[in-house]
Amino acid sequence: MIFSTRAGATSVTRMATFASTIALIASGTVWAQADTGVSIDPNVFNMYLESRIQKPVEQASPEEVATVRDELADIYLLSSEPRAEELKQSPRLQAQLELQTRAMLAQAVAGDFLTQNPASEEEMRTLYDEQIKLAPPQEFKARHILVETQGEALELITELEGGADFAELASTKSTGPSASSGGDLGWFPPDRMVPEFSAAVQTLGDGEFTKIPVQTQFGWHVILREESRESPPPPYDSVTEVLKQQVEQQKLRDYMSGLRKIEVE
Repeated sequence: MIFSTRAGATSVTRMATFASTIALIASGTVWAQADTGVSIDPNVFNMYLESRIQKPVEQASPEEVATVRDELADIYLLSSEPRAEELKQSPRLQAQLELQTRAMLAQAVAGDFLTQNPASEEEMRTLYDEQIKLAPPQEFKARHILVETQGEALELITELEGGADFAELASTKSTGPSASSGGDLGWFPPDRMVPEFSAAVQTLGDGEFTKIPVQTQFGWHVILREESRESPPPPYDSVTEVLKQQVEQQKLRDYMSGLRKIEVE
């Protein structure tokens, strides 16, 4: 922490400070700190207090108010020094100050735009329907045996065609983490697996295993598709917040695209 709390403040002093700060908040007047003469606008004080304690001003404890008061007073004192005005002429510091100002203004404008253009129920429903169409329609339950070479995988396929138990072979021959459960991968949508694995699973029928080894970045796989089922979409009400964010982010992107076109013209 750059600015520390001043030592020696008694609980009575802290309570008095807290009471005076609450009065300040209520009155909206500029506050002059008694021991320094620093005048702090209540809006500045409230904003700094909330940013420091991460909760509303009304929930601040006397200790938090006293700590923030002293930190903010130190900031005011240092930034009011004659040397501060000299340093302010530095091109680098001027650039930093302008960047901070512009970033805050940009955030405020973006927030105002979203307040004025909130996601509508129709827009969220439309996006939901579009995403449902793109969602994988099926889930699969599968097992696999992972080995290092294609030759090993071909030998396993020969054993399976001869009647060997898939889960037993996976337990003894697979190098993957699922070996301990007989190669069981549980239920998964196609997009959860790497493309080569996913494509192979989708070409199989339930109860079939791959007759040609499948190579991925992890090695060579022999895959058994045990079952498949329809993949129900999440209920609309359970994803409204996500949909709202997606719609509004797209609106903001479109707004920014329009601003860039205006600048180019």
